[in-house]
Amino acid sequence: MISILLAVLASFVMSVTATPLLIRWLQRNEYGQQIRDDGPVAHPHVSKVGTPTMGGIAVILGVIFGYLVPHIRSGAVAFSESGLVLMALVLSCGLVGWADDWLGIKHKRNLGLRKRGKLACQFVIGIAFAIAGVHVLPISTHLSFTRDLTFDLGPWGWSVFAVLVILASMNSLNLTDGLDGLAAGASAFTFAVYAIIAFWQFRHFDIYQVPTAHALDLAMVAAALVGACAGFLWWNAPPARIFMGDTGSMALGGGVAGLALLTRTQLLLPILGGLYLMETMSVVLQIISFRGFGRRIFRMSPIHHHFELKGWPETTVTIRFWLISAALTAAALGLFYGDFIRLGVAE
Repeated sequence: MISILLAVLASFVMSVTATPLLIRWLQRNEYGQQIRDDGPVAHPHVSKVGTPTMGGIAVILGVIFGYLVPHIRSGAVAFSESGLVLMALVLSCGLVGWADDWLGIKHKRNLGLRKRGKLACQFVIGIAFAIAGVHVLPISTHLSFTRDLTFDLGPWGWSVFAVLVILASMNSLNLTDGLDGLAAGASAFTFAVYAIIAFWQFRHFDIYQVPTAHALDLAMVAAALVGACAGFLWWNAPPARIFMGDTGSMALGGGVAGLALLTRTQLLLPILGGLYLMETMSVVLQIISFRGFGRRIFRMSPIHHHFELKGWPETTVTIRFWLISAALTAAALGLFYGDFIRLGVAE
């Protein structure tokens, strides 16, 4: 437990101190946010043109530092293949996001990587993770909710499923990152619950069958992600002095997907990450409605912009969405613990 708290503290300190340094460097080089040309003129975020972006760099630095500190503290925590592969997933997803941010800044338009190029990079990352999962990590190929279910996907089925989870998570976090502090605050709740789940699996190996060294190391990564999100939120809270950009949102998306797959709670993710699902579905429904029936369901998607255009202040939308995220993550944790209690009663 001390190691988990140390990971949170170390990542928070790194993130909260590195972010203002990054802000000054980005401002000095005029690396600011661009706005799409085809966006509505009245959109409230037009005024945010020029705000430093690529703040996800500070988030990633926080995660790395927070992960390493507990491991070098008298060898209290051992490195594991699961933790290292998950860190590689976070970093590689962040690198794709950074390329997208950088190209957008370079060309002075919020376009970045082409959709096909971005999707291809995401596929490569997903496939690499799936290969590592099947051949290196102690994964279970069974579908799982809070524990393994009887349905076995097999190595190939699990690999395809893992790639889809990673792609969905990266892009849903990217959609959620549309208001000051929204993605960072919501993700802090998500990763806090994953830290608890992984630590609980470490304490109850006989039930969850996740090797103890791997479970504890996953808890370290999740804890580092909590601290990094909280430290960045200090500067990203409304009104934001910096945006995380795709660098941060895709890195966080990779972290969410990796934790869901490696803690064997994939089917719990739609509840735990319910806010991300809500944001994504609002876009999907908007596209289906407009292309199929020529009508829009929402004034603008993702759904957080719909409420802005209805007149809600940005801070109101952000805080209410944080509350939704908190409620959903609490419900997911309750289901996880409820299953543990039921198992104990049955035995």
